[in-house]
Amino acid sequence: MHFEIKDCTLISRMAGVDTALNLWELRERLLVCPVECLFHHFCETVIRPAFDDPEYRNDFAIWASRGLRDRVLAERLGVINPYALPDFETLRVTLIDLIDDRLSEVEHFPWVEKGEDFRFMQAVTVVFNTERKLHVPEDLKTELPAMSLTSIYYHFVEARRRTENRTDDFTAWLVGCGDGTAALVEALSGIDFYFLTLPTLKRSLITAVQNAEMPEPTREKSA
Repeated sequence: MHFEIKDCTLISRMAGVDTALNLWELRERLLVCPVECLFHHFCETVIRPAFDDPEYRNDFAIWASRGLRDRVLAERLGVINPYALPDFETLRVTLIDLIDDRLSEVEHFPWVEKGEDFRFMQAVTVVFNTERKLHVPEDLKTELPAMSLTSIYYHFVEARRRTENRTDDFTAWLVGCGDGTAALVEALSGIDFYFLTLPTLKRSLITAVQNAEMPEPTREKSA
């Protein structure tokens, strides 16, 4: 069973939700925004070319810091790892609870300046085939260094929305390869990926694969 290496790009658009000018409006919009908005503003930031904030991984924390000038809220939002939660509806509840706590702490909540309102976005992931394949687990050693960062994102991050056990594509494939892949699967599962940049994630994957014990290769016969 071979593994087809794919790549992807994003097409972003407005999500049909009113923008937010203050924290109360953000709370109200979060109640009704599509789940795809939450995924976009928390998980797709790492793949967006314009994303350049080294301190916070999600757009809500960045907006709280830059727009509202609320470092306390920004830090609370910034430590949320959506993949540590059961699903994105739980993430929605977590965000609203956190905002409610902050609203109860401040006497006056600030408004952002004109043009700095929070815009709810969502994106479509366009996937295409690279024509490259993995035939045996050993191929990961040679192919990972050549993979693009967007391919790494698609197979190791975005995959967690698609796979049965919310795992990455490499792990799902390795489990189906039979005996001998347990060490490699364990090495991949040990990567705490959410707060990593894609270049750092790629280096971590390469290191994990190089250091893991590989099964004896049994390459498929060509058709």
